[in-house]
Amino acid sequence: MDVMGDKATLFETGRFVQPSSREDTDTPDETGEIADEAAEELRQRLAAETGDVEAMSVLGAMLLRRGDLDGAEPHLRAATAAGDRAAANNLGVLLHQRGYADEAAGWWRIAAVAGSTAAAHALGRHHRERGDEPAAEYWLRQSAEQGHTLGAYALADLLEHRGDAGAEHWMRAAAERGHREAAYRLARALDRKAARDADDDGAPVPDEAEQWYRQAAARGHRRAALHLGTILEKRGELKEAGRWYLTSAKDGEARAACALGFLLRDAGDTENAAVWWLRAAQDGDGNAANALGALHAERGETQTAERWYRAAMDAGDVNGAYNLGLLCVEQGRTPHAEQWYRRAAYAGHQEAANALAILLLRAGDETGAEPWFSKAAEAGSVDAAFNLGILHAGRGEEQAALRWYERAAAAGHTEAALQVGMALLRDGEDQEAERHLRCAAGGGSAEAAYRLATVLDARRPPEPAHELGEPVHRRSECEEWYERAASQGHRRAQVRVGMHAAARGDVVEAARWYREAAEAGSRNGAFNLGLLLAREGSEPEAAVWWTRAADAGHGRAALRLALVYARRGELAEGQRWADRAVALGPESVAERAARLRDALRQELSA
Repeated sequence: MDVMGDKATLFETGRFVQPSSREDTDTPDETGEIADEAAEELRQRLAAETGDVEAMSVLGAMLLRRGDLDGAEPHLRAATAAGDRAAANNLGVLLHQRGYADEAAGWWRIAAVAGSTAAAHALGRHHRERGDEPAAEYWLRQSAEQGHTLGAYALADLLEHRGDAGAEHWMRAAAERGHREAAYRLARALDRKAARDADDDGAPVPDEAEQWYRQAAARGHRRAALHLGTILEKRGELKEAGRWYLTSAKDGEARAACALGFLLRDAGDTENAAVWWLRAAQDGDGNAANALGALHAERGETQTAERWYRAAMDAGDVNGAYNLGLLCVEQGRTPHAEQWYRRAAYAGHQEAANALAILLLRAGDETGAEPWFSKAAEAGSVDAAFNLGILHAGRGEEQAALRWYERAAAAGHTEAALQVGMALLRDGEDQEAERHLRCAAGGGSAEAAYRLATVLDARRPPEPAHELGEPVHRRSECEEWYERAASQGHRRAQVRVGMHAAARGDVVEAARWYREAAEAGSRNGAFNLGLLLAREGSEPEAAVWWTRAADAGHGRAALRLALVYARRGELAEGQRWADRAVALGPESVAERAARLRDALRQELSA
């Protein structure tokens, strides 16, 4: 049943209130307390029999507390008839317990009018349960204004329900008087207000809100302990966060057990993490069930993983269906994957919608894929927006593709920013292109770093001359971007870094980068490495790299080989490479190669 207050205020005597939670053990101390209570009851009973009104009230309260309603009622009625307001309040409690709510309210009214704050609180609660909010507010306010903690909390709850700005004042009053639920709700209100003002759900929690979370948590409020743990974890105070998660989890908060599991996993303790996830999952936490599923999937225990993903789904966590889809894809069970992705996508899971679209696109169903990409993108999936850009670009719909790329780029998608930058470069908008390329390069795109370097390289003024006429080589920003791209394996960037090193006279560094590019398949890298080796007097080794470059379609390398073989007197081989150079071009190379070929042909026919 709905108790109208805590026992410390309910009986209003203040003299015989016993702790509500004692160990049920037969110790000498407890036996003594029971004996003392029995003696006190006997003393009050004897006094009540002599007509002592206060004794009647106290005796009635003692019997009511013990659950002896039949024994308590006559004493409370007698004391109430004699004008004892505490007895009137407790008689109302007794009648409420018997199910006579309206009669109880009558006695509470009498006690409240006589100045009982507990009765005013109980009467306010009664009117609110009946839907009479004006009357409820009147009596709760009477109770709260006279310092009754439960009255202040109940009034705050009523005002908050109505959206009244005065709710915070009374919630604060109840919290300051030690009401732990009020402290928690005040903290939540301050937390949400700060997030609204900052227009950001991830805004830092105000210090005052944290203090109220801490106060409520210290009094055993498990959700406050959970929120306090979350605040501390975000701040990097993991040890203290773990302590509050543990406190909350031990009190039965499944979300805290789940969060504690993640904290332990991040610390490398997957065994204990699994223990807490199991506890949370068994209490119905879908996130913990998903975490257990992922843990078993990593271990290759797919059947157990699937069982936990299904448990997550049954707990209402749509991630369970999405994860089942991922599991089926890994196992090659595409029809089942599509089924689970659809289930999650229909429930509003944006990444599932994107994954479903990819699955359909790979199966050749572009018509079926596009609506799911659109749905996911509209729901906020950055990957889906990028994929829509790819879809439109594949059809030659450049403007539509650019719109989706721009949308994904605005949300931080690296490859989308690269595509926007390249589109702007094609349109000659170098300044705007540079901004997007910087974003993409900063996000780790090697191609963006290379493209950004080429933009900066094109703007670079000529190197100033040293006073003695020698060029001064300073490391430029474009070289830094070339090197970043080169270190990520970008072949053209590696060639450019080699060229810059060669210009500085650093032959060893240039050769290293040329060789790395050449071995990765760059024909320009192979050609430049050949030039470097030839200048160092290693023409046979240079010919090896020129051959690799020419075989890959490099016309200048073929012309160099033709010249090498002509000088060696191997005219037929020289003519063959000259023919190859003519075929490969470019035009200036083809003209020179044709002249060399004709000369070699005449020499051979002489």
